[in-house]
Amino acid sequence: MGNYNKAELKSHGMGKELVEPDWRKITLEEAEGILEYYPKIGNVKKLTWHSPRPFSSAAIALTDSGYYFLKRHHFAIRDVEAILEEHRFIEHLRNNGLPVSNVVKGESDKTAFTLDEWTYEIHLLGEGDDWYRDAVSWSPFKCKEDAYAAGQALAQMHIAAETFEAPKRKQSPLISSFSIFNSAHPIKQIEEYLKTRPALVKYLDDKRWKDDIQKHILAFHEQLHVDLQKLKPIWTHNDWHASNLLWANVNGKATVKTILDFGLSDKTYAVYDLATAIERNIIEWLELGKKLDCTVHYGALDALLAGYESVRPLSKLESHVLYKILPLVHVEFALSEIDYFYGIIKSEENADLAYNTFLIGHVKWFREPSGQQLLNYLKQRVNA
Repeated sequence: MGNYNKAELKSHGMGKELVEPDWRKITLEEAEGILEYYPKIGNVKKLTWHSPRPFSSAAIALTDSGYYFLKRHHFAIRDVEAILEEHRFIEHLRNNGLPVSNVVKGESDKTAFTLDEWTYEIHLLGEGDDWYRDAVSWSPFKCKEDAYAAGQALAQMHIAAETFEAPKRKQSPLISSFSIFNSAHPIKQIEEYLKTRPALVKYLDDKRWKDDIQKHILAFHEQLHVDLQKLKPIWTHNDWHASNLLWANVNGKATVKTILDFGLSDKTYAVYDLATAIERNIIEWLELGKKLDCTVHYGALDALLAGYESVRPLSKLESHVLYKILPLVHVEFALSEIDYFYGIIKSEENADLAYNTFLIGHVKWFREPSGQQLLNYLKQRVNA
């Protein structure tokens, strides 16, 4: 489906090495066709950069009126309705003073369009520099100052998000939600989750997935759902990695100038989003091997939390939930990744990696000495 005409472009893969992309790159001819729906932009002169990020295709276009960021999704991943869910959240944040990407309106003020099997959106280039342009998922902050600034920006976003009134997103692949473990019976919730995902059902047919969930994951779920019921759900970013931020040095301090990529956003909890930021930036998962060990950047962790709490201090309950939810924040998205790789991309190899490493391996690590040390470190902060 996506495996054709990839030309010389390489993409971020499941590890540290660049790989063949899942989706072909945007061509100049294609960009010209997209811009017919955006008459105020004018003609495209050239494409100056193609994104190496997985799951979609994106490029920067130089046009008669300046530079724009063009993004294309396959309709099986995002249709117009799904994109508009993200755009409404972005608009709310912008109206509340957050430095988010600026979505461009086309014909009839629409901000997303369908052409053939693709869904398109266009953004103005955000303010700031892409310090982490080449950083793959789960790579750490370059310094504690960046971690502190990222924590501040995340807290500011959560405060603005509290007044965004919208239901949870409709079912789409590759959304980072937290519905399975926000319940008293996760296995039953997974069974409900599977009812509308036939490819995932087929993949799991020969897996002892219930045994794996019960053996490795359910211990971390105990009492978590009870605590979560006491917290207010809000819309969250759910992919808070340094590479989804644009940066500047302002008076000698690292500053987040633009927040990018709300593709994984959904209604969860502020503390879930914070735990995801820890999971994305603080633990070097790509080191994980047979020894089930990887580096934890405690200095960056302290800076991230300090920056966050300088704007929005965690409640006592949120501090308790933080170390309880951390081992589980990637589980539901890992199921979605398996569904994507097996059902859409047709890569059983990547689906196996998502199951064995992302779904099970990451959670197992939290039962190892390094993982337990991290959880105990977060526990000790509660009463510090």
